[in-house]
Amino acid sequence: MSELGLVGRKFGHCARLALSPACELRADDQAHAARTMWNLLHAWWQMMPKEKRTLANADAAIRQARKDIDFLGVLPAQAAQAVLKTYFQAWRNCWEGRAGAPNFKGRFRSVMSVDIPQGRDLNVVRVHRRWGMVNIPKVGRVRFRWTRDLPAGKRAGAENRITGARLVKDALGWHIAFRVQTLEVRPEPHQGPDVGIDVGVTVPLALSDGATYGHGGWLTEQEQARLLWLEQRAARRKRYRRPGERTSRRLHRTYDQIAGLRAKAKRRALDWQHQTTTAIARQYGTVVVEALIITNMVKSARGTIEVPGKNVAQKTGLNRSISGQAWGRTVTMLTYKTTRYGGTLHKVPAPGTSRRCSVCGFTTPGSRESQAVFVCKNPDCGWSGNADHNAARNVLHLYWMGFALVPAAGRAVVRRAKRVKPAAARQAGISLH
Repeated sequence: MSELGLVGRKFGHCARLALSPACELRADDQAHAARTMWNLLHAWWQMMPKEKRTLANADAAIRQARKDIDFLGVLPAQAAQAVLKTYFQAWRNCWEGRAGAPNFKGRFRSVMSVDIPQGRDLNVVRVHRRWGMVNIPKVGRVRFRWTRDLPAGKRAGAENRITGARLVKDALGWHIAFRVQTLEVRPEPHQGPDVGIDVGVTVPLALSDGATYGHGGWLTEQEQARLLWLEQRAARRKRYRRPGERTSRRLHRTYDQIAGLRAKAKRRALDWQHQTTTAIARQYGTVVVEALIITNMVKSARGTIEVPGKNVAQKTGLNRSISGQAWGRTVTMLTYKTTRYGGTLHKVPAPGTSRRCSVCGFTTPGSRESQAVFVCKNPDCGWSGNADHNAARNVLHLYWMGFALVPAAGRAVVRRAKRVKPAAARQAGISLH
């Protein structure tokens, strides 16, 4: 396929379902049955000796459970097999050190989901400019929001097809995540310019050419006020609950309303990230970002009893702001979108990019006078400008000098892989010292 200029591509697409009350009840029953199947498998695993913990024995056990327990009959057989495969894959991930050991799934702590492993059961058809129809086993024919072209109807074939889907319920209702496999023309190399990106809290994305991408609050003032009122209401109801007492339905309803507002904010944030990263991938051929270790940046400053931390509340607020920006998700989107449009994404070391002057190339103490202003303390330079754009230009400078990070044996190493572009550097005003 690659010799003919075609390349296979696999991606996922999530769409909102419009379920009737009866269909929503059936979907809830299937999700609870899938969770119960997982818990039964985990109990079976703990009771069986090691030599009998095989896939064939587990398959026979769940088949017998579906016959003995009528409630599990609402779950399609293919979905039950998907639960079995997911459970064994969870143990493989644990043995290989990628995740912890599987455990029981609680009713209110686990995500309600049902897997549809076979795409031929879906029979996706577009019926309207904004709506499509999909067949969900043992639920019925339901509508979903059509926001992206899918290989449906006559367009579906061996190369372009939907291989499966997964039903997921969040605070905003039921959604369906399609697994799509397509055969596309290999994109031509992107001829756009190079750009460095500096991520931040006040300015989410600052580019080396002077452009910025920002956003406002994800919730309106009325929604923020309602969220605060609901959180205070939940705190009051939780305060009067006795130790060991079950959570009341009123408190669960309050938690659901809080989760609904937070899910709405996350959906708006995802929409902004998708639009922004798509615009960057279309405009620039090479995108350079910092290799940030975000888990270290959001560590708590609380300290220990012997050595208590300082400015704990301020660091907590900063950690919350960093986590809210979701820099890692932005880089992930840029990675696959630049590849789709023929561009490339590179990572460079992060230390020193915000303290170095992009004009003279010197790093002097106190140059970062504030969060937004950079003033070079070098007597021969004295340049001043926006601190975020200065950092973005330093990020691009590191790439031009060849300090690109490439994965090697599970870790990142520095290599010099690309020569400097003097003409482009002079045009961007970046020093090559």
